[in-house]
Amino acid sequence: MDPSYSPSLYFGSCTSCSKAVYGEGRACRAMGHLFHKACFTCSICSEQLSGKSFYTVSGRIYCEDDFLCSGAHASPEVCDSCGYLIMDMVLQARGKSYHPSCFRCVVCRQSLEGQPFSVDTDSRVYCVSDYYKVRAPLCAACRVPILPTEGSTESIRVVSLDRNYHVECYRGEVNLI
Repeated sequence: MDPSYSPSLYFGSCTSCSKAVYGEGRACRAMGHLFHKACFTCSICSEQLSGKSFYTVSGRIYCEDDFLCSGAHASPEVCDSCGYLIMDMVLQARGKSYHPSCFRCVVCRQSLEGQPFSVDTDSRVYCVSDYYKVRAPLCAACRVPILPTEGSTESIRVVSLDRNYHVECYRGEVNLI
């Protein structure tokens, strides 16, 4: 027996029954929530869905057969990006549903599934580095965006006469009268 295994390992509370989840292999994660394997079931036939294809509509979970046969798909999840029906995994972000492959940065088109992202005032989604590049102020001297240094989320700049400068680009203002 693996010495790191303990049947009393606590993983959290089951989303379905609210009881504690103990022990490795007795639970599953779906839609960002923890379930006992026995609690993660189809809303219609109660088939256990751990490790199987499933669909979710309005908070209810369906096995593939019941989703396709029951009429549950009359109001299925639709991808906010492409507008097509989501027939497999649903990525939820910003209160909307997406195909994981459709949730991408508007600049570099990199997939943002599981990645940090930023949203501008027009609801466009960016990877963090492109957000800084697009939204960062330009240096008045070199015309390059003033970005945070590697590993930081804050940028340092000099503001003089309503213009922005990199610290290394700022030479001081000379006022001629």
